[in-house]
Amino acid sequence: MNGLQARDLSYSHGNKQALKDVSFSVAVGSFCALLGPNGAGKSTLFGLLTRLFVAPSGYISIAGHDLKQAPRSALAQLGIVFQQTTLDLDLTVRQNLSYFAALHGLSGRAARMRIDHALDLMEMRERAGEKTRTLNGGHRRRTELARALLHDPSVLLLDEPTVGLDAASRAAITAHAHQLAEQGKTILWATHLTDEVQPNDDLIILHRAEVLVQGLARDIAGETTLQERFLRLTEAGA
Repeated sequence: MNGLQARDLSYSHGNKQALKDVSFSVAVGSFCALLGPNGAGKSTLFGLLTRLFVAPSGYISIAGHDLKQAPRSALAQLGIVFQQTTLDLDLTVRQNLSYFAALHGLSGRAARMRIDHALDLMEMRERAGEKTRTLNGGHRRRTELARALLHDPSVLLLDEPTVGLDAASRAAITAHAHQLAEQGKTILWATHLTDEVQPNDDLIILHRAEVLVQGLARDIAGETTLQERFLRLTEAGA
């Protein structure tokens, strides 16, 4: 299993426990939705997976690399799209990607090929010369996804990537992420919106710092809708 694994993760912000004994796994080439209401602990979990925070105990493996024992190798396999945009709005799409490529030691023809490939994946090549500030929210997100793919990571972490987008843009970004999973990327997609989860997706429901359930979304929903099941689980644990 060389996708993404977490075992027995706990973390506190001062006196507030943000995560409690969290364990889960995401198989290679899977799209896994991390579903939880605001304050459930999703951002803290992403902080641990990206080593922004370090858990006092527990285990994280990224593409087969132990994050504690081999952090460089593990983090090199991560592509990340943060909840808040981190693009330079005064640069063009291509300039943003070129800057990021340089940070990963890519330049010249190799960088141009990686950038063009990533732009093609996100259907953004025709907008490569546009200033980022002129793009709508959906195209900025596509640019950030393209940037996250430049160093060819095995695992993509997307922290509520559709925040602030309209329905059409949300659907397009979600579809792009599913396509990346079909191409072999391991996707962990944090959201509080059940309509972004498809029946065949892997699903983790996180609430009040704990994993309530993990499995296929359709199995978790059962005879009801996922939204009804989600509300029932989180209200019961409130």
